[in-house]
Amino acid sequence: MGRRDELIERYAQDLRGKIGVEPDMELLRKVTIGCGPSIYNPDASTVAMTQQHELDTVRRNFLIGKLGLSDGQELHDAIDAVMEQYGRSERNKYRAVVYYLLTRHFGKESVYG
Repeated sequence: MGRRDELIERYAQDLRGKIGVEPDMELLRKVTIGCGPSIYNPDASTVAMTQQHELDTVRRNFLIGKLGLSDGQELHDAIDAVMEQYGRSERNKYRAVVYYLLTRHFGKESVYG
């Protein structure tokens, strides 16, 4: 098993154990691949939800840039809902898991079709 496959399995374990969601492994794989090399960098592979610039990056680069959503309050609300779902006290919020949850939240799985 390669490093990427190990990380995908770690993300799947987070979804199952911390969030209580059985992941769509095909979608999780595609979202993880879409994150590019950031998954291998300890800092870039996580989202620091206490830092506004991180939240802006998720909104601007992923929700607007990748998923093609229009900017508005619903994007902020969705990020907040995902943070609540992941657990605000959870220290490591993996970027691929956050992106997966946001993709599902907005029903944008077709972006990874």
